[in-house]
Formats: sequence, C-alpha cells, structure tokens
Amino acid sequence: MIGRDFMIRLSLFATARAASLAVIALLASSGVALAGGDNYRLKTLGVGSSPYVVSTVFANTVNNNTPYSIQVDSTGSGSRHAMETAMDKVQFTAVFSPGLAALMRDGKGMFESVPQAPDLYKDMRIVFYYPMGLYHAVVYADSGIESYADLRGKRVFTGPPTGIARRNVEALIEGITGFKPDRDYQAVHISWDAAAQSFQDGNIDAYFNPTLAPSPVITQIALTNKVRFLSIPESAGNDQLSALLDRPGYRIEPLAPRVYGDNQVNAAPARSIGVSIALATNRRMDEKVVYDMTKAFWENLEAQKAAVPQMRSLSLETALQDLNTPLHPGALRYYREQGLDIPDNAMPPEAR
Repeated sequence: MIGRDFMIRLSLFATARAASLAVIALLASSGVALAGGDNYRLKTLGVGSSPYVVSTVFANTVNNNTPYSIQVDSTGSGSRHAMETAMDKVQFTAVFSPGLAALMRDGKGMFESVPQAPDLYKDMRIVFYYPMGLYHAVVYADSGIESYADLRGKRVFTGPPTGIARRNVEALIEGITGFKPDRDYQAVHISWDAAAQSFQDGNIDAYFNPTLAPSPVITQIALTNKVRFLSIPESAGNDQLSALLDRPGYRIEPLAPRVYGDNQVNAAPARSIGVSIALATNRRMDEKVVYDMTKAFWENLEAQKAAVPQMRSLSLETALQDLNTPLHPGALRYYREQGLDIPDNAMPPEAR
C-alpha cells in the first residue's frame, strides 16, 4: 500500500506540475495583460477539469487574437460563478449547464435560499455550449466495489459542498440503489483538488468527477493502479433517476473500455451520464467584444485541437445543443453569419 500511495502521489504531482507549466506557457505566450486592451475575468473549475481546459483555451485564443485580455480564476462553485457573472463581478463563467440554468431561473436547488436568483438569471447570456464529459464513477479494482450497490457503507466523494455536481451524483446513486447520503453511505464534500488527493490517499472509496475522457487526473492514477468505472445498470430506473435524466443537457452515454489504458478493468462500456455545459456571460457585455471573442475562438479552434486533445469534442454543430438560455447578441451575430439555425428561445430580449 505504501508503494502504491507513493507512486500515485508522484504521478499526481507530475500531472499537476505539467498542467501548471502548460497553463503558464499558454498564458505567457498570450500576453494576459495586454496594454491598452480591456481586461475581463472568467470563472471556472479546478485544474484538469473540462471547464478549466476549455476556459484556458478560450482565454488563450482571445488573448492572442483580439485586443482583449481574459484572466482565468479556478476557485469557487458553478452556482457562485453564475451569480457573480450575472452581477458582473466577473464577466464569464465556463460552468453554466442547462440544468444549473433551470434551477437558477426557477429559484430551486442550491438557489432556494437566494431570492434574487430568478432575476439574476435574466441577466445571463450564452456564448457557446460544449460537452462537459461524463460523470466518471471511479473505484480501485481491488476495493471490492463492482457496482453501485456496493457503495453501501463506503466513503463516496459526490462533489464540493455547493454546486450542482453533488446534487447530481447523490440523485444518481439514489436513483440506482435507493441509497441516501449519510444514511447508507458517507458522502464526502470537499474541493475537487482535495478529493483527488484524498482518493489517492485511500481516504475515499469512490470518486465521482464529471469530466471529458480521458481525464488527466484519472489517467495518472490508472498508470499505476487498476481502476474500475461503475456502470449504470440497464434495468435501473426510478423516479429519482428519471427526473435527473429529464433535465436539459443530460443523457446516458458510454465510457469505452481502454480509454484509460490497460489498467482499466472494464471489459464492456460503462454506462454513465453525459452533460452539456455552457460558457456564459451577462447582458452588460458589449456586443462587439463578445462577437470578436466568439469569432476568434471558433476560427482558431482547429489549431488548438492539435495541441489539446480534450478540445476535439467541441464543434459549431453542438455550440447551441441543449440551449435553454438566450444567446448574447454578439454570439448570436457570429452564429447567424455561419448559417446556424437559431431556435426561438435563443433570441435575447435585447435583439428581438
């Protein structure tokens, strides 16, 4: 066990160091504080997550190809990011999912205690949607956990204390097994980075992470340990699971075998939940600024895909997928130029 922990620590340290150096190199080459340009802030999730990768590429592209500058901040939760963006405390969030948007619009879920949430939602505007990835349910192959039913009595990281991931994972587990957090299993609520470290330390039995495959963190763990990804049973389905899958932007998708190499023990695809998510801004952002940023991002995306494989799932064809919040007028202008069909619910009130 000591040998395994040491090797995982070494691998994760190398991953974090490599990711940090890559990000530093990207931002250094892009000139984050361009003289005479307008500076903007973008909130996202932690290093290695899909939103972090997309945010970094978006900022790098904008910084390199426009007169504007974007600084990326990877602290806080998606719900907090949405409110800060709506209030223009920051100008962008990369974690505005259709499900989160619906909860904010209706003042439900984590927004129940925020009476101004529905009004704040009215200020949100979409730049583009992208696949956030799959809800990976990871366990060590030698843990004795082979299915969701085996999570009883285990320590399970379901997500940070605030944010939609925790609610989704706990709804998923209950929808499959009927298990409730802190009654049938110990739900662990810490930050994403702390959870990855705790999983490799052996303090967490199951680690859930919604991210594009292959995830850098999980890849490094799988280099030195056999891992299993829990699969949603074909026969699973109660009201809780149905309600989760009925949310906008959610669907069952497969995680293929060998995505994480020879140490992934799944012989068949693991059924998981795939989620769409949006990079969003607020209605106060200038139309020309958002148009220039949107145009720069999409026109330089192919070059970025060669350097960042996780970006290969992004395309104009899915830029408006699962849309349930109006586009920003600047983004709308660019997509019209590209000949995309714009659904009626994508039209911002200020552009009608």
